[in-house]
Amino acid sequence: MSLTVFTAEFFGTMLLVLLGGGVVANVLLDKTNGRGGGPLMINFGWGLAVFAGVWVSAASGAHLNPAVTVGLWVNPDVSEFAPGVAKTLGFALIYFAAQLLGAMVGAALCFLSYKKHFDAEEDPGTKLAVFSTAPAIKAPGWNLLTEVIATFVLVFVISGFGTTPHGLGPLAVALLVVGIGASLGGPTGYAINPARDLGPRIAHALLPIRGKGGSNWSYAWIPVVGPLLGGVAGGLGAGALF
Repeated sequence: MSLTVFTAEFFGTMLLVLLGGGVVANVLLDKTNGRGGGPLMINFGWGLAVFAGVWVSAASGAHLNPAVTVGLWVNPDVSEFAPGVAKTLGFALIYFAAQLLGAMVGAALCFLSYKKHFDAEEDPGTKLAVFSTAPAIKAPGWNLLTEVIATFVLVFVISGFGTTPHGLGPLAVALLVVGIGASLGGPTGYAINPARDLGPRIAHALLPIRGKGGSNWSYAWIPVVGPLLGGVAGGLGAGALF
C-alpha cells in the first residue's frame, strides 16, 4: 500500500505541475502560440491540470497537496487518508515526499517542453513565474492571509464533496480550483499547495535555465506556511460542519 500511495501521488502531482506550469509558460513566455492568453486561460489551465492529476491518483485518494493531507489528518470525522490507508505519521510523510518529488519532476518536464522559449525569454521574473508564485503587492502578512483563506476554501469545500451526491468526480475539484483562481488568485497567484510552489521553486534553482536569476527564497515560506494553516483550518471546519 505504501508504494501504491507514493506512486499515485507522485504521478498525480507530476501531471498537475506539468500541465499547470505549462499553461503559465504558454501564456507568459516569449514566442509561444498562447502568449498573452490572460489570467482566465491560466485559471482554466490549472483547473484542468487538477482534473488530470486527480483522475490518475484515485488509489491514494488524490490529495496532490500537503494542505489536503493535513486537512484530512486533523479532521476528526475522517478515519483514513484513503480507503485502506491509515491516518499515521508514516503515511503522511509518504504523501508529502511523493507530492514534493512529483512537483519537482513535473516542473522539470515543463522546462524541457518549453526549453527554446525559456531561452528566448529575457525577463528572469517571467521565467520564475512559470515555476512558482509571487505577490502582486508584496505585503507578507496580507499575502500569508490570502493563502490561508484560499486554501481554507479549497480544503473545506473538498471535504464537503464527500457528503454531497453530485456525480462530478474530479471535475468538481477542477471547477473549484478555477473558481479559487478567478476570485482569490489576484493577490498571490493562489499557490494553495506547498508542494506545487516549493517543488518547482527547487527545480528552478537547480535547472540550467538561461538567465534565470534568483528563485525568490525570501517569499518562499508564504506559499508553504499559508496553505498548511489554511489546510488545518479547512479540515477542522469541515469536521465541525459535515
